[in-house]
Amino acid sequence: MNQPPASPSVSVDDFTTDFISRLHNSRGVDLESASDNDLYSALAWTVRKHLIDRWLVTKRVQRENKAKTVAYLSAEYLLGAQLHNMLLASGLGTVARESMASLGLSFDWLAELEVEPGLGNGGLGRLAACFVDSLATLDIPATGYGIRYQHGIFRQTFVDGRQVEQPDNWLELGSPWEFPHPEASIVVHFGGHVEHTTDAEGNDLAAWKPAWNVLAVPYNYLVPGYGTQNVNSLRLWSARATQSFDLQIFNSGDYENAVRAQTYAENISQVLYPEDSTPQGKELRLQQQYFFVAASVQEMIGQVGTSLDELRTLPQRVVFQLNDTHPVIAIPEMMRLLVDVYGMEWDEAWGITRSVFNYTCHTLLPEALEVWSVDLLGRLLPRHLEIIYRINDDFVAEVRESHPGNELLVRRMSIIQEQPFRAVRMAHLATVGSTKVNGVAALHSELLKDKVLVDFSNLWPEKFTNVTNGVTPRRFVKIANPGLSSLIDEAIGTDWVKDLSQLSRLEPFADDAAFREQFRAVKAANKTRLVETLRKRDGIELADDAIFDVMVKRLHEYKRQMLKVLHVVTLYDKILRGELDPESMTPRVVIFGAKAAPGYLMAKEIIALINAVGATINADPRVKGALYVAFPANYNVTLAETLIPAADLSEQISLAGKEASGTGNMKFALNGALTIGTLDGANVEIRELVGDDNFFLFGLTEPEVATLQAKGYVPSAYYEANASLKNAIDLIASGAFSGGNRQTFEGIVSDLLWHDRFLVLADYQAYIEAQNVVESAYADQDAWAKSAILNVARSGFFSSDRSIRDYLDRIWHTPAVPVQ
Repeated sequence: MNQPPASPSVSVDDFTTDFISRLHNSRGVDLESASDNDLYSALAWTVRKHLIDRWLVTKRVQRENKAKTVAYLSAEYLLGAQLHNMLLASGLGTVARESMASLGLSFDWLAELEVEPGLGNGGLGRLAACFVDSLATLDIPATGYGIRYQHGIFRQTFVDGRQVEQPDNWLELGSPWEFPHPEASIVVHFGGHVEHTTDAEGNDLAAWKPAWNVLAVPYNYLVPGYGTQNVNSLRLWSARATQSFDLQIFNSGDYENAVRAQTYAENISQVLYPEDSTPQGKELRLQQQYFFVAASVQEMIGQVGTSLDELRTLPQRVVFQLNDTHPVIAIPEMMRLLVDVYGMEWDEAWGITRSVFNYTCHTLLPEALEVWSVDLLGRLLPRHLEIIYRINDDFVAEVRESHPGNELLVRRMSIIQEQPFRAVRMAHLATVGSTKVNGVAALHSELLKDKVLVDFSNLWPEKFTNVTNGVTPRRFVKIANPGLSSLIDEAIGTDWVKDLSQLSRLEPFADDAAFREQFRAVKAANKTRLVETLRKRDGIELADDAIFDVMVKRLHEYKRQMLKVLHVVTLYDKILRGELDPESMTPRVVIFGAKAAPGYLMAKEIIALINAVGATINADPRVKGALYVAFPANYNVTLAETLIPAADLSEQISLAGKEASGTGNMKFALNGALTIGTLDGANVEIRELVGDDNFFLFGLTEPEVATLQAKGYVPSAYYEANASLKNAIDLIASGAFSGGNRQTFEGIVSDLLWHDRFLVLADYQAYIEAQNVVESAYADQDAWAKSAILNVARSGFFSSDRSIRDYLDRIWHTPAVPVQ
């Protein structure tokens, strides 16, 4: 029932004819002279052709129905490779394979040529990609809006074990999946000043006089639904100069200045998250944020109509979802358009604005809640700063009315912070200017209400809700794990791909010995596939008969990769001391994958330590294959699709109360890995659903963390009291992993002993004990397989389809518009 809508009229011959035609007409080559990129591009265009009609019909039906649209505003979209997803949606996978084979070409080889767009940093961008997939699958009119970064997130390399950032030239050979529309470009303004006049009725009229502008050029990507005719759009904006070339300056011989405007404008969409430790970097980030939301809001208003009567229908026609604080400047931009450009009265405009925006908060870390200095905002967006001031004046008056005399509360809640510098708190602006504010896991949403935004939740309790994140089963099971997908199909049918709750029907199979054996065979094949991939991709040689212990996520201290390192060093130390016999140990391959932000020095030091520990252990004959550390560079979606299905153990070990949700934890559980984790983020819900016996729990709870920190946490006391911990830290400090140089990792050691913000040492012993339980459990492979099957069967809740249904029910109230 939920199979993708195949194209029954497309035969292998038809597909082959289209492919050859594309080579001739679009690339100007024949089969014999075609380059690798010619062949891949022709294949992509041939597949894309069979989705374009559905896309155009979808847009026409939504337009004719004046359908309410979800406008998803996100600075990141970590899409992954497109070919397999497009084939899944079009139902042309078999046809494409047979067609390429008929021409003597390897489909798998061509697919490997695709360069995935690195338009995201991690979970936030991957979530956005999952959400647009689910919106299309559920027939919800939606457009994802973001930035077409020329270089995206950096390509990570290691030099002497240390991270070195290289440009991600994903567009070097072009992208066959995008549709550029320069004729639909939108002018975005910056700088200048504001002029105020008074009309005949005495009303203040503001006119922004910008100093410079850029063009936002849209590029459309198809977002096809699964099991439906619906194809939505992802619209990414690229920055171009409005006047890119000055011929007079060029003819005078000043060639550099002749293209200065073009260079300056194009910087805006050059790189995802430019380093912001400098004033120039901060300004560029704010330029990026305003650039894409200004273009997106203006385009969406243009679709609804610009008369006052049409603008008043905005709440019935569009809902904007702010994916974290990056797009929050869209709120004053909407007010500027309604009041200054279209002449709407302030109060009416504010009512409309608050009704069309909603805000998703993705953090519990105060430093991750963006603030922009009023100096920067006033220089770059002077009219928006004025609008923010007025919004804040009205808001603090409301607070004073409800809490007279409580000026401390007013200062805490004000959108404008006064110390340590005057700035706009974007999370406060988002909360004031939105209908709903949601967290992304049950625990996270509670902490958001009770701690991070507690004053706001006390004022507006009805404004806060929860939507637990999810992942798309299409990419992360159907495509990434074909062996498991086929096994599930044989057991319960195929409807699970669009209704992941159907996985619960797998539960009885956990008691079926034959099914457990088949499940273990799938896992073994996935491990072999990963071994081959890492050998070919990175030159890493792994044994496939070990427990694959995996920790892949953005490198941040709160995620506690350092705790995993201490576990590895402890195992190594115990082998050297003779306390562990490597020949009797269950072989363990520990796989890390992580990028550190370019300016995050401690995170980069931890990467260097992981690589140093790995290099030492992997070269030590005393270990005898019992322990191996792998850290493939440049972890991305493509590698994740091979790595996650191969994992036995999923490391989700952040300090309780710090991780918003996590989505990697969901992907691992869905693919049959068992979790070792704290009660943090969505781990709480995963454990509740899969069962205590199928989850390795350890560590302090969030209230226990708060209590320990309040009474004064002394990490060195844990070091002195625990011999294994002391030995591990002393081994690092001794230079054992740095060629005898004690200074190399002194910063890490000192930070652990005297600061340890994220309580690595406090949770160390509980973590080691939990890992001992893991080792014992893994020894019984049949029982482990049963637990892994139950993880799969009980993880259906973590579908992004369910997340989107929750958004629809609790926040958006956007009806589906099926396309026939």
